[in-house]
Amino acid sequence: MFRHHKLAAALLASLVLSPAAMADAKTDADMKKLALASGCTTCHGIEKDKPGPDGLKPIGPAWIDVANQYRGKPGATEFLTRVVQEGSNPYSSHWKNRVSGLAMPPNAVAISPADTRQLVSWILSLK
Repeated sequence: MFRHHKLAAALLASLVLSPAAMADAKTDADMKKLALASGCTTCHGIEKDKPGPDGLKPIGPAWIDVANQYRGKPGATEFLTRVVQEGSNPYSSHWKNRVSGLAMPPNAVAISPADTRQLVSWILSLK
C-alpha cells in the first residue's frame, strides 16, 4: 500500500511541475505583460510575420514558430530558458535566413530565470 502512495505522489508532482501546468499558472495576459516588460516583444511576436525594421524579415522568430520547432522535445524548456538567459550563437542558428537578427543577446539582466522558465513554458504551449 505504501508503494501506491509513493507512485501517486510522484504522478502528482510530475503534473504540478510539467511545462503545461506551469503555463496554466499564469494567464495569457500575464505572460504578454511579462514579455513586454522584459523587452521580448522588441524582437519577437506571437504570430508569424511580425515585420522587422525597414521591411526586413522579423528580428527574431515568432513564438508560434518557436513552439512548433521545440514543443514536445525533451529538454526544450531548459534549453530555451538557457538561450534566453545566456544568448545564442549566431554561427549555429537554425533561424538563419528566416529572421533578420543574427543572435539572441543575453537577457539575464532583463528577466529572472524563474520568469524566463515560466515564459518559455507558456510559449511552448502556444498552438
